[in-house]
Amino acid sequence: MLNAFLVALAVFICVGGAELVGFTMLNRPIVIGPLVGLFLGDLHTGVIIGASLEAVFMGVVNIGGASAAEPGITTAVGTAFAIMLGKGSEVALTLALPIGILGLQIKTVLYIFIVGMFAKTFDRLAAEGKEKQIVALHYGLWAVNWFLYSLFAFFGILFGSDAVSALLDAIPDVVMNGLTVCGGLLPAVGMAMLMKMLWDNKICMFYFLGFVLAAYLNLPLIALAVIGVIIAISIGMNDYKLNQLAAQRVAVSPAGSADEYLDEEEEEFFS
Repeated sequence: MLNAFLVALAVFICVGGAELVGFTMLNRPIVIGPLVGLFLGDLHTGVIIGASLEAVFMGVVNIGGASAAEPGITTAVGTAFAIMLGKGSEVALTLALPIGILGLQIKTVLYIFIVGMFAKTFDRLAAEGKEKQIVALHYGLWAVNWFLYSLFAFFGILFGSDAVSALLDAIPDVVMNGLTVCGGLLPAVGMAMLMKMLWDNKICMFYFLGFVLAAYLNLPLIALAVIGVIIAISIGMNDYKLNQLAAQRVAVSPAGSADEYLDEEEEEFFS
């Protein structure tokens, strides 16, 4: 009971607090994982699972009707199962993903029926200039919405731990090993999704540079970050010089434009 309450409290604070006073990023796995681990007495496991799921969800974006697993509830439940069952973080992460998908649907339903039903009320209060009532209604709906959402995590941990434990004990070792391998691949899938969004042929050379530095020279992350900062500063200084040259050229020849000059310089650089 206490563990279920603590997990629900973490969901209420982090997932609910993420949009209370702006987008605070409290609902990220890297935040929720360590917090749940701290609540349940195993901070080390919480940090590991939070970092692993952060890599998974780093490139996941919900756009329109396209839905993915909600990272907050996934991390909270996955971390709790890993600590309470002691079956390994990879298996717990794999089992938590379906719960995260269901959690996103519940989150959407709550938005529609808890917050959405008061949309006209907000419009009416705004037209009447009742600012205090708007603020009170906003925070009141926030508390109700995320309290109901945290109940999903509460009952999931309260009634699900025994069932999940029995299920894991009944699964053959071959299947368990497969789940472990799949759990280890999830961060790679997340990074691949992120790279798919960020990929640009003009800067892909830096990706391969980083790969070579990390794989063959075994440079640590701090060294790679410093190299990245140096490259970014160099590119910024080069762009500044190009802008200065473009401005001088436009001043001498009004027929041209700065954008056209920069495009020509860029094409010559990458050709």
